[in-house]
Amino acid sequence: MSGYEPVIGLEIHVQLKTRTKMFCGCELSFGDPPNIHVCPVCLGLPGALPVINARAVDFAVRIGLALGSEIAPRSLFHRKNYFYPDSPKGYQISQYDVPVCLGGELGGVRIHRVHLEEDAAKLVHIGDSGRIHGSDRSVVDYNRCGTPLVEVVTEPDLRSAEAAHEFLTLLRVTLRQLGVSDVNMDEGSLRCDANVSIRPVGSETLGTKTELKNMNSFRFLERGVRAEIERQTELLKDGGAVLQETLHYDPAAGRLTSLRSKEEAHDYRYFPEPDLVPLLVTGEMIAAARDEVPELPAVRARRFEAQFGLNEGRARDLAFRKELGDYFEAALVADGEAGAVEVSNWIPQLVERIGPDADPSQSRVTPAAIAQLAGMVVDRKVSRDAARDVLSKLVAEGGDPTAIVERDGLSVLDDGDELAAAVDRAIAADPDAAAKVAGGNVKAIGALIGPVMRETKGRADGGEVRRLICLRLGR
Repeated sequence: MSGYEPVIGLEIHVQLKTRTKMFCGCELSFGDPPNIHVCPVCLGLPGALPVINARAVDFAVRIGLALGSEIAPRSLFHRKNYFYPDSPKGYQISQYDVPVCLGGELGGVRIHRVHLEEDAAKLVHIGDSGRIHGSDRSVVDYNRCGTPLVEVVTEPDLRSAEAAHEFLTLLRVTLRQLGVSDVNMDEGSLRCDANVSIRPVGSETLGTKTELKNMNSFRFLERGVRAEIERQTELLKDGGAVLQETLHYDPAAGRLTSLRSKEEAHDYRYFPEPDLVPLLVTGEMIAAARDEVPELPAVRARRFEAQFGLNEGRARDLAFRKELGDYFEAALVADGEAGAVEVSNWIPQLVERIGPDADPSQSRVTPAAIAQLAGMVVDRKVSRDAARDVLSKLVAEGGDPTAIVERDGLSVLDDGDELAAAVDRAIAADPDAAAKVAGGNVKAIGALIGPVMRETKGRADGGEVRRLICLRLGR
């Protein structure tokens, strides 16, 4: 890819977590029998009139506030005209040149716009097992038709497939913590299109873009964008030209195929929706939405770094999962003496034991218990190895860390003579490792530390064991 620079913009469709559809009172559903949540409005029957879902507007305003967008006091809905089986009206009600939110930024990526629209129906393609009179068929489930969507459109600020993945991850956790969507890509609550072009490094002129449609996982997004960058690069190197078209990425085959030429806005013949009045967002609506916007993940991560001294990775891990961040701060409130960094180091080990998707606040390990355990390690009342054993017992049975340590005899070994004798036995049992350490190969010390820790059943402090071994061997 030498000599060329990728330019990537994303269009993210987010299904909003409202109770009913965008313009009618039909309930939203996932996995219900087909075509049971439909009415004349979402089926586009003659004479049926749409009504804007106020909750969807509130959610859109929340998203705009979280992204730092300008909230339009007056916005319009338009008809986006196209014929396809998933659109019963022959058009989609969307927002075009006057969206509800303009501008903004997230993670260093500029936001172009955020607008409201309705989702299409779901097409189900049936292959050989569904042949009728010798041909394949497609059927339509209109349950999804009319589901409220927010579309977040970025500026072309991304320069790699990895950056696109990282941005989408940040947007997803932000939307989840806003409470506006399930952002479940498996169920289609979050779908992403990527506009990809390349240009010579140093050029300010955008190249011809292609669009990768409806990538439904972060991994597929990254792989698809990377494949398209490579394809365009090879085309230009061979003297060819990139055509503006819509592409499908097949993750199983790792192959890109052309779906159709890329539409321009004028192809949809937008015009204002005649059955809807302009959408007015008042100051009171904005204030109410602002009250519902929590501390955002990126902001919380920066606070964890500045306030508690966590490194960037740990701060991000805790802040990007609200339940982990809440548990961490609850532990500090319960017992702040252990130190925030030490407490933060034990939360991943707790997650490892209860499961990656489990909420630690629902486990048997209370925030106070994890803080107490961290404090015992800091105060050298229990070794780190023994503390891991205590944590496993807390996960299984709950209780008080101090009581478990006393009950199971796990307190740190404080008899210097006993520990020194164990060190001498380990050195005598492995003279080869001892010689290597004495000769300056410090990596070999692990072969001596391990037997001491096993003999003392993890009660010895690893740092003290290392010190004694080095002292014995003149290091």
